[in-house]
Amino acid sequence: MQIPYELALGWRYTRAGRATRRNGFISFISGVSMLGIALGVAALIIVLSVMNGFQKEVRDRMLSVVAHIEIFAPGGAAMADPATTMEEARRNPQVLGAAPFVSAQALLARGEDMKGALVRGIDPAHEAEVTELASANAAAVQALTPGSFHVVLGSELASALGVQAGDVVTLIAPSGQVTPAGVVPRLKQMTVAGTFNSGHYEYDSTLVLLHIEDAERIFRLEGPTGVRLKLKDLHQARAVAQQLAGTLSGNLLIRDWSQQNRTWFAAVQLEKRMMFIILTLIVAVAAFNLVSTLVMTVQDKRADIAILRTLGASPRSIMGIFVVQGAMVGVIGTLAGLLLGLSIAYNVDVIVPAIEQMLHASFLPKDIYLISKMPSEPQESDIVPIALISLVLAFVATLYPSWRASRVNPAEALRYE
Repeated sequence: MQIPYELALGWRYTRAGRATRRNGFISFISGVSMLGIALGVAALIIVLSVMNGFQKEVRDRMLSVVAHIEIFAPGGAAMADPATTMEEARRNPQVLGAAPFVSAQALLARGEDMKGALVRGIDPAHEAEVTELASANAAAVQALTPGSFHVVLGSELASALGVQAGDVVTLIAPSGQVTPAGVVPRLKQMTVAGTFNSGHYEYDSTLVLLHIEDAERIFRLEGPTGVRLKLKDLHQARAVAQQLAGTLSGNLLIRDWSQQNRTWFAAVQLEKRMMFIILTLIVAVAAFNLVSTLVMTVQDKRADIAILRTLGASPRSIMGIFVVQGAMVGVIGTLAGLLLGLSIAYNVDVIVPAIEQMLHASFLPKDIYLISKMPSEPQESDIVPIALISLVLAFVATLYPSWRASRVNPAEALRYE
């Protein structure tokens, strides 16, 4: 099969310039263009992969405390029939587990120190079905028995109050008792059964766990305020919530895990989008460096172009030669960038510790970031657009110089040759 001469000449011009070595080495200026595209593509892949890794790490830590879906009664009131709601929810094939809970806000005091707290009453027998927190802290959670008024505190909250297992704290409920002197807040002495560390500061600094029956007594509720669900696929939470809205009986509110932290997820997506745009400019600069490369090549090959024209080559064929040259640079640069970027992204956990050891530094102090390893998660949804954008920009950059080449006048070009 004969290769079209446009492709053969385009590849030949890519491999060697007129005044450079002719033994197959890539010309210097084409090599610079390829290197620029490769570094831009690799930077995009690495940065977005690390951002995906951080997002997954935070999400996983958050979901160790937060259920995939929460079903609750309006206004924080007790549910009319939580058992029926749990039974109806379990009929959905995506639901793996369900557990009742009580959610309320209170103050937690220890001596002169007082902190706001998110109180969650749980059933230790079913809590492990919906979150990993109960499994990871099984001993402390199992100590939450009805009537014992034991609590499990987040590690940051316990540290702020200066308490540990066995100490006594005072829980102050907002709905008080009416006395002749006015409304007096209800106070209850609680014993700390243990602490948990989810790795998510928002929950470690505010969350208090106690038995669901104790929570009902303290907040004067006739039952759980809601039901929490765990799904087979956490990414289907929004779709499953919509399905449950049509199948569950009663006036209930349904909220999935992404809605509970909507602001944080929106901020991460916006940051990722802006980083994509900023780093794409690096690829654009490298791709449009092809313009100068091809303009210089066209100027250097004017005599060759004139000879081809006199031999019958059409302007479209001449244009095709230089489009092929620029496209080859773009394709090779993009492939090299994909290879480099993915190699680093999949081995960040090895490369970063090696650099830290070499520089005697720590990029992620565990006491500040709560993680000591750089996370990375390359995703196809990021990599494919990066490759396509790089190839499109490289192709667009070839159009003007190629058009200039097709407009070369053979007589004018050969006048001084």
